[in-house]
Amino acid sequence: MRIPLFAVILSALFLSPAVADYWQQWRGPRGDGTAPPGDYPTTWSDTENVLWKIPMPAMGGSTPVVWDNQIIVTVPKGNRNAVMAFDMDGQLMWETLLGLEKPGKHRKASGSNPSPVTDGQHLFVYFKSGEFACLDLEGHVVWKQNLQDKYGEDTLWWDLGTSPVLTEQHVVIACIQSGPSYLAAFDKATGDEVWKATREFDAPEEANQSYSTPNVIKHNGQEQLIVLGADHVNAYDARTGEEIWRIGGLNPDGEKFFRSIASSVVVGDMVIAPYARGTTLTAIRLGGEGDVTQSRIAWSKSGVSADVPTPAALNNQVIICTDKGEVVCVNVASGEPAWSVQTPKNRDAFSASPIVVGDRIYVIREDAKSFVIDATKQEVIGEGQLEGLAVASPVFVQNRILIRTSDYLYCIGKK
Repeated sequence: MRIPLFAVILSALFLSPAVADYWQQWRGPRGDGTAPPGDYPTTWSDTENVLWKIPMPAMGGSTPVVWDNQIIVTVPKGNRNAVMAFDMDGQLMWETLLGLEKPGKHRKASGSNPSPVTDGQHLFVYFKSGEFACLDLEGHVVWKQNLQDKYGEDTLWWDLGTSPVLTEQHVVIACIQSGPSYLAAFDKATGDEVWKATREFDAPEEANQSYSTPNVIKHNGQEQLIVLGADHVNAYDARTGEEIWRIGGLNPDGEKFFRSIASSVVVGDMVIAPYARGTTLTAIRLGGEGDVTQSRIAWSKSGVSADVPTPAALNNQVIICTDKGEVVCVNVASGEPAWSVQTPKNRDAFSASPIVVGDRIYVIREDAKSFVIDATKQEVIGEGQLEGLAVASPVFVQNRILIRTSDYLYCIGKK
């Protein structure tokens, strides 16, 4: 039986063991960087606890998704945008090519940075070229369109990073850039535009650009989209696209280069927003209407945040992995750090986002070196080393860890 993603989201706190074996979107079943329980390894290498590895055709930054027996990943292949599906033994099931790739500008990027999302019946993919498509789970194209042909050219200084998200009724794309910026919802079955909300703010230069992905939440019975970028955080009605509230003031000095890469995370009734190139962290209480900058900011702290890795939830706390590999547990109510662990110093940064599995936190450095931190002991309890450049976040399903690097897709598990 296939379970729609919205049912998973709305019952996130009551995941059944079967549903917990799926990874439908970039930040996992709950959308907050937490993984279902499992017996996952804490150490690995090319010769230890690697069940299989598959060469990737080219560099790609997207995180795989998993449904049933399928692992699905987007990747450039030749000069095309490709979607590839593998079974849990690493065997290719199908691949579909979708339009010409628009190559990445940055060494860590490609035309396949946005991660796929699935509702268990269909798969939705988005590429830097503007190609936006719906496939069934056998790889057949249901519909496709090019959003840059439809709405205008990409004006981002760097490479598209935002991933599509699913609401109960729609698939949604955020485009926050210099020039026309918008949030748009499309009919899942047809790809037709259902609503389009203009998102224009007077943010200076590169601060007008965002690579973050919206959060989909339920608040007081209403499904909402939380969007971070252009010096603001906004909530929108997921059905209609109408703005519910907005928070400004994230860039009080008008810094020109405060583009946002890390996404916000919702923990309880708080939106936790990293900003200012990883120098500020702001907590926003859900609720209110209109401009709530003066009434809904619970706290704003400087010094503990992240520029690229998106935070994860840990009970009533939030886990920050800084770009330099300091893992910090912050109390959501007060904004005060509860504890921190510094991973070994290295010239390589952290781009992948942390994943919380029970009382363990998994983080991956760009050189594909992983660290496992015990939140109870507050220390590193395991390490893993693979080949290639790692910017995609790990996936945890069926007692296996999927790690995508520039060179391979790895399946890690206890042998």
